[in-house]
Amino acid sequence: MDLQQIEDLIRLMRKHRVGEIEYENADIKLAVRFHASGVAPTVVAAPVASAAPSPAAAPAAAPASAGRMVKSPMVGTFYRAAKPGSPPFASVGDRVSVGQPLCIIEAMKLMNELESDVTGVIEEILVENGQPVQFGQALFRVRAD
Repeated sequence: MDLQQIEDLIRLMRKHRVGEIEYENADIKLAVRFHASGVAPTVVAAPVASAAPSPAAAPAAAPASAGRMVKSPMVGTFYRAAKPGSPPFASVGDRVSVGQPLCIIEAMKLMNELESDVTGVIEEILVENGQPVQFGQALFRVRAD
């Protein structure tokens, strides 16, 4: 599934007022959810793990004490706030809960809110505002409860 197909899916969801959809095949798992405000969809895409990943492709494991990493679900540009001059969604030391917006990732002129998938305290923000990010890149380190 490429970015154009995801954009087409989001347009269809808006047209037919679908609030949430999940799709999975052998290669990818995709979930798209619109917030109640209807402002911006949350898009979460992840590759489906193969039965035996190659050692060269496996990322280095973080130590257990390093906290839980919140990773980018897509390639795009990382923004800490909804618009320039607005307060950031989350800062170091902030307590966050599941579903709370952490940042925006802009991909192909679409603003995608990234929500926390963990409850805890933000220990570190690993990228700078306006920096390009890659799929699977760690963005936040959260000390989970």
